[in-house]
Amino acid sequence: MRTTLFDTPEGLGDDLAARLVASTAAAEQAGRTFLLGCPGGRSPRPVYHAMARRLAQGRHTLAHVVIVMMDDYVVQQGGGFVPVDPESHFSCRRFARDEIAAVLNAALPPDRQITTDRVWFPDPQSSATYDTRIAEAGGIDFFILASGASDGHVAFNPQGSARDSVSRVVPLAESTRRDNMKTFPDFTTLDQVPSHGVTVGIDTIARHSKAAAMLLWGREKQLTFQRIRAAADYDPSWPATIIAACRNAELLADRAAEGGHAS
Repeated sequence: MRTTLFDTPEGLGDDLAARLVASTAAAEQAGRTFLLGCPGGRSPRPVYHAMARRLAQGRHTLAHVVIVMMDDYVVQQGGGFVPVDPESHFSCRRFARDEIAAVLNAALPPDRQITTDRVWFPDPQSSATYDTRIAEAGGIDFFILASGASDGHVAFNPQGSARDSVSRVVPLAESTRRDNMKTFPDFTTLDQVPSHGVTVGIDTIARHSKAAAMLLWGREKQLTFQRIRAAADYDPSWPATIIAACRNAELLADRAAEGGHAS
């Protein structure tokens, strides 16, 4: 796993954005779909905004791009689970629409934008079929990953998640729910955070990604940086270590996460 350090989150974002824009352009020229695995939350925001700046320059298209989202909150309904209201401030569907697709599409004409049908989520009522859908589409060309600061969760996979786990509904650990109060600051008490989520599995990430990068920035990510740097393979006590088992894996971090001082 290659590790690259940056002085700032913006520098990290611009570096990966340049490569992703080039990769999506190469896929378009080859006449094929490009699947981009995306988390919600704070960590990937510098990448999405840097991509938008680059897409505003020149004649780019994202009409062939599929956004493969990692997870979403769910609530119990009847005998199963359904996604939370997509207009909720904490909905990952709202995040994907407003903070990923809308940001990337902002400078593009309608015929070159990511369309709503090309933003995918696991269905909590048939979650395991998400892995099949990804596989049948040829796999995820690049998976952007992020880690929980306090417990190393990746997507909603809690500590102890099995290496062979696939997309599924899981109960959310209290530590994960507390981390997500920072991601969605309109939460004011822990009991407002849903108790369950639908998530890609650990095996979903490793098996179906052709390349992946774990993004870590900020001082609160120092522990997860240390855990991932020390990992030779997947460690279920820190699920984000699955990056060590991915093909063409990278760890991209700023110096604050590494433990140094940003210049």
